[in-house]
Amino acid sequence: MKVADKVRSPCVSICALDDNDTCVGCHRTGEEITRWSSMSNEERREVLQKVAERERKALI
Repeated sequence: MKVADKVRSPCVSICALDDNDTCVGCHRTGEEITRWSSMSNEERREVLQKVAERERKALI
């Protein structure tokens, strides 16, 4: 698979985990960040769906 075909990381270079082990920048958990490079595109898309939900909750 070409690099251009991979689902890109949501990292925004604000790397700090909160008390819930969730990054305040990209809203991924510490485990999701650690595993990202070995995930399939399908797994990455699932994480991005969770990230979107966490972002919505953070805005409320």
